[in-house]
Amino acid sequence: MSAEILRVGTTVDRLGEGLLWDDRRELLYWCDAMEGRIHRLDPANGAHSEVSTGKMIGAIALRQSGGAVAALDDGFYFLDLETGRSAPVATFDLGGDDIRFNDGKVDRQGRFIAGGMHIRPPKDGAYIGAMYRLGGDLVATQLEAGIGNCNGPCFSPDGATFYFSDSPRRRIYAYDYDPAGGALANRRIFADTHPFDSPPDGATVDSDGFLWSAMVMGGKIIRFDPAGKAERIIETPVRHPTNVAFGGPALDILYVTSISRSPNISASESEAGGLFAIHGLGIKGLAEPRFVG
Repeated sequence: MSAEILRVGTTVDRLGEGLLWDDRRELLYWCDAMEGRIHRLDPANGAHSEVSTGKMIGAIALRQSGGAVAALDDGFYFLDLETGRSAPVATFDLGGDDIRFNDGKVDRQGRFIAGGMHIRPPKDGAYIGAMYRLGGDLVATQLEAGIGNCNGPCFSPDGATFYFSDSPRRRIYAYDYDPAGGALANRRIFADTHPFDSPPDGATVDSDGFLWSAMVMGGKIIRFDPAGKAERIIETPVRHPTNVAFGGPALDILYVTSISRSPNISASESEAGGLFAIHGLGIKGLAEPRFVG
């Protein structure tokens, strides 16, 4: 079965991120990180709307009780997806104006994990980004430090392996993940993306346990098998794809966001910053868990 990549709508994001499929309402959400904007799309009829949060945004996750939890520029917030209004849950001094929260995901037990990123690389090369877990009790716990850019956090289907990409280091890491307490252990390199001439960006795991990662400087999406070997490579219409997520009623469409203009990138392609859908993969994703808090 051959894959087909189609442009979805006409939106243009400075920095597309935070893809999320609502499997109950069959809606797609994604963010323009730099503009603090959240898009909502009903693929069944093409209806599109957007709200502004007033802050830079890295990721959102749906809550079991309604609304969303978000990684905004300085921490975790509850978010009204109809109005964009936010309420702080846990905020942090991240170490300067050039550090903000970035990508995040919910684990199989309903805890939200997100990490920080350097908007611009530090001149001394000393990365100070950190990763935090927000539990259902609304207590935030630091899990990692010394991160350049936290991207692509995701979990194996059984929830026992946690992945995340530290983009400047061009590595995707894997950890053993304790489902009961949410602790990380046994960090190792899952995949090194230097051979693909790109940092890894957003990622997701499919129902077969393979990891899909956007090569943000390489114009491609790579599917890695559970051992970290590249199983397939899909070229994208734009040079700077940023995030991937499965959606559609059967969870068999891979959606992709992209960059038109960020602090470090100015794209020239006519479709840069667009949203894309990859059909015909013959592969299904997993429904994202909801935050329990």
